[in-house]
Amino acid sequence: MKIYTIAHSPDADDIFMYYAIKFGWIDSCQVPSSKFQVKYKFENIAEDIETLNQKTLNNIYDVSAISFGVYPFIKDEYALLQTAISFGYGYGPKLVKLKGKKLKPNFKVALSGEHTTNALIFKIAYPKARIVYKNFLEIENAILCGEVDAGVLIHESILTFDEKLEVEKELWDIWIDLAGNRPLPLGGMVIRRSIPLLDAIKIENILTKAVEVANNHKKILANMLLERNLVRVDDKTLDKYLSLYANDKSITLDEEQIEAINKLFSIGHKYGLLPFIKDVREYMVPKEYIKLRMEN
Repeated sequence: MKIYTIAHSPDADDIFMYYAIKFGWIDSCQVPSSKFQVKYKFENIAEDIETLNQKTLNNIYDVSAISFGVYPFIKDEYALLQTAISFGYGYGPKLVKLKGKKLKPNFKVALSGEHTTNALIFKIAYPKARIVYKNFLEIENAILCGEVDAGVLIHESILTFDEKLEVEKELWDIWIDLAGNRPLPLGGMVIRRSIPLLDAIKIENILTKAVEVANNHKKILANMLLERNLVRVDDKTLDKYLSLYANDKSITLDEEQIEAINKLFSIGHKYGLLPFIKDVREYMVPKEYIKLRMEN
């Protein structure tokens, strides 16, 4: 038995993609990866996404959800997994403000974290804005009470924000202006490089299977999450949210998504906000090692 920590955010898509493991739907000894069968046990931790970003910067968890915006800073300590991914396709985080409010160039804005993807895109588009960082659950109220002029909403908040608020800018539109018609990379998963390679490959296969099983049994799993009060939204909102961020495109990175991640990193480096990464493929777990190991 090998025990590893898996950290994810408490938002609905992360919980959905992990809980097939939590509910025992995945047998960690039956996911094909090698002739060496080892039982794995996962200890899961749920924390907001910027807390996870900060903790990966300090190499805390074995496996963790992250914002893609932090990955260039942790590439030497963590490999990028190709599963449990969230992209925007015509949608994404929203910059919102009180209805009718005019924003000055140096408006005060609340963002969900320094290393989130939405913060990266926002900083490029609004270089004069005065930024404060808050837990994503606190941003809407900070706008409503006048603490900030505007805020970028993420996760389920993009579907449920107060009627007193209106959208100033869709970050999707900013992304399209910067990157062309590519999906918007938001969140992914990483694994500590110090983990033995065979274990890393097996863990990635287990997580991939969990996302696939969850997606194939979406209604059943969603009802279980609702019954146990594990999500913050009602059934209709959950169904809508999962259709956006936990879907067929979440199971395994495809070429379009990989190119979008590379574009994000290239743009971030161009504006002096990210370290240089030439090609994210170089930082993924080399799954071909299993084939070579079995041949020998």
